[in-house]
Amino acid sequence: MSVIVPARNEEACLAECLRSLVGQAGLAYEIIVVDDHSTDGTHAIAESFCAPTLSQRTRKDGAPTVRVISAGELPPGWNGKCNAAWSGAKVAKGKWLLFTDADTRHAPDSIARGLQEAQGASADMLSYSPKQEVRGFAERALMPVIFAELATTYPPKDVCDPKSPVAAANGQYLLIRREAYDAVGGHAAVATTLLEDVELAKRLKQAGFALRFGMSDAVSTRMYRSFPQMWEGWTKNLALLFPKPRRLALWRALEFVAIVAMLTFAMVSLANEDLITFFVAALVTAQWLYLFGRRIARAHFDGLSNALAFFGLPVFAVLLVNSGISHKQGTVRWKGREYSGMRDVQPADEAPVAAGNTSSH
Repeated sequence: MSVIVPARNEEACLAECLRSLVGQAGLAYEIIVVDDHSTDGTHAIAESFCAPTLSQRTRKDGAPTVRVISAGELPPGWNGKCNAAWSGAKVAKGKWLLFTDADTRHAPDSIARGLQEAQGASADMLSYSPKQEVRGFAERALMPVIFAELATTYPPKDVCDPKSPVAAANGQYLLIRREAYDAVGGHAAVATTLLEDVELAKRLKQAGFALRFGMSDAVSTRMYRSFPQMWEGWTKNLALLFPKPRRLALWRALEFVAIVAMLTFAMVSLANEDLITFFVAALVTAQWLYLFGRRIARAHFDGLSNALAFFGLPVFAVLLVNSGISHKQGTVRWKGREYSGMRDVQPADEAPVAAGNTSSH
């Protein structure tokens, strides 16, 4: 088993991630941290977990080897994360590869649990949607709305169904058989898209490989640590995640306006002592809020976040539109890099697909 952690400017969270990974039990594995041209203390933090530098007092017996490498030079048109993941995969020795982000924290049985589930389900790729940690009003309001929409667009039961064309994965925890990874060309095959995890899942499913996808408490993450970072991150992804982002934005904006308008109408009716109108308007408002709450519950956030999610509706609508405009104008930015003209195509010389595995498995 090889665990590959792409990391670019992750000094705020990498140490916690690696502490959770080196403490795994039940199997033998290596950890490869790929420093993606970081300009902060990421590389030094990663190296502190390597055997020669980690003190015997803090290093556990039987802990896996930790290796730190640098990502190769970013090829023109490539997604930086794909380049880092591909760099790690090329030196990995395991028959299974686990790609996980530097902002994740793993339960002590995270790797063993994922491998056991994948093998038990005869899946070639297993991906978990981690438990999302949110803090502050903005994160609590927006994140449940986004993940509820993702759960609606990519139902896990459809992703797991080989007869369904729906395919999805979450790059924060992506476990894949090496043979299947190589067969579809790995991250090099999806290097020109910003939605590499979903695109890789699509290619695997189209090639006849089995997917397994779902939410899990085996891994948790706090994706963003500030509103600007959250805005930039979702601007990069939202327009790619949803097939008709402008239409979805319109519906969610109308949903927010309609509920607020009906609630206001109910309050005005109550103030005017028009009780019949008040009760009708209140009933309609309650029904809309109930349906909204059911949808939000699919994201599995805490109660406070679910309650605040209503205020995330207009933010989500604006963010969807902004994401679409940014992609159209070629002004998508992430972690100091600007991406323009990203396409879902296979690089000609970097991603050969193994013959015999493209139609069945």
